[in-house]
Amino acid sequence: MQISPANVIGFSTSSKGQKTFQSFNPILNQEIEHSFFEATEDEIDAAMKLAKKAFPILAQTTGKSRAVFLREIASLLETNRAALIHHYSLESGLNAERGNVELNRTIWQLETFALTIENDNWDLLQQDEADLVRLPNPKPAFRKVAFPIGPVVVFGASNFPFAYSTVGGDTASALAAGCPVIVKSHPMHAGTSNLVAQLVIEAAEKTGMPDGIFSHLNAVDFEVGTQLVLHPNTKAVGFTGSFAGGMALQKLAQQRDEPIPVFAEMGSLNPIVILTEAMQHNGEKIALQITNSITQSAGQFCTKPGLLFVLRDNQLDNFLNELKTNFAAVKPQCMLHPNIWKRYNHGRETISSQENVATWIEMKTEKPNFGTPQISQTDGKTFQQNQKLQEEVFGPHSLLIVCEDMSEIQSCIQSLSGQLTASIFCSTEEMKSLSNILFDLQQIAGRIILNGVPTGVEVCDSMHHGGPFPATTDSRFTAVGKDAIWRFLRPISFQNFD
Repeated sequence: MQISPANVIGFSTSSKGQKTFQSFNPILNQEIEHSFFEATEDEIDAAMKLAKKAFPILAQTTGKSRAVFLREIASLLETNRAALIHHYSLESGLNAERGNVELNRTIWQLETFALTIENDNWDLLQQDEADLVRLPNPKPAFRKVAFPIGPVVVFGASNFPFAYSTVGGDTASALAAGCPVIVKSHPMHAGTSNLVAQLVIEAAEKTGMPDGIFSHLNAVDFEVGTQLVLHPNTKAVGFTGSFAGGMALQKLAQQRDEPIPVFAEMGSLNPIVILTEAMQHNGEKIALQITNSITQSAGQFCTKPGLLFVLRDNQLDNFLNELKTNFAAVKPQCMLHPNIWKRYNHGRETISSQENVATWIEMKTEKPNFGTPQISQTDGKTFQQNQKLQEEVFGPHSLLIVCEDMSEIQSCIQSLSGQLTASIFCSTEEMKSLSNILFDLQQIAGRIILNGVPTGVEVCDSMHHGGPFPATTDSRFTAVGKDAIWRFLRPISFQNFD
């Protein structure tokens, strides 16, 4: 496979623009040789017009035919695994082991949606039989079905070049629903994204899908994304990234003559509560689990635990010593890009500089782009009074909050905004007295984990990967699992269509 510098517009390519950019190798701290043409306004319009043309054809294909298409993409990803993993590691600094795990997940997501839509009546939401003898008025027959919403713009995520980018969960679920997809690739892994885009087009042509079912546009600046969201043919947006980026898209979408939904996942602090008996009986295991969850892949997960709530009691010192020992053994890892590394350093330094905040694990590294793992510590009162301590630090950093009693832990939880996840480590006996805290967690989180860590988002039917604002723009929907398809469908009722 060869990386192309061009934009992919349906079954054609285009390089009309004058502006180019290169992706970056963060391990070597240098640009990669491949250049990419940034999409022009004309190319954006061409992709959107082609998507609009493809939509009525795609929307009327059967679920079984789209399932064949999704499985063909999965097959091509598997066939080209070696080339994809090579470029993935070059552009992201993530190792091949992580790349293979992510690619496996991406392939499984495609299979999950294929299984969903190949079943007869998968889109039947509700049905009521007619009752023509009902008095005083006969009852008509009703059938409520799901209908695809239209062309969807998907923004590639920096931290998941496969699973949340070109053919990740947003793209896979939109295609499964019967919506054409226009991907705005992430510039940090533009080469990997281009290779995946080529495979999607190959699969579309092989399985007889309409030209315009998929396009892939390159961009560094925000203008291309702005034009895509504002284009009248766009009917929905999928985004995974920063709060600032997600909110910018949300505001654009609401300013349109026809407002459209933006399904944005914008990060989370993912608080963990660790109680006394859990520390006493499993403190060593819990400390290791939490260390790994904070530091794996340099902490570049939306589900990384950013807050640790503990009680000040006779078990705390032993637990903190275990946590310190584990953290001291973790070597700094390469982060995705110099900009992310710089933002991480700024974020952890901001936390460390706050009054009544101590830093008790901080290793030094001279390597550029390698994230230094760090734990900061404060008390419950300070945490509630200082809003800066509730700002996400994207990377291998977590803030430990020592509370005086359960009431203070609950007050801290009540001060939090929306989260993707929340976790509790406790004994069976301790669980009996947690109903109030559990209720508070249900108000702020989309997933609650008992005696486990939030990293490792399972792709399954019962998974809900979303949460109240500002974790996402709509907490009713998930970005993972087969229910992610409902973001890109709308209900239609048919009356008297027996």
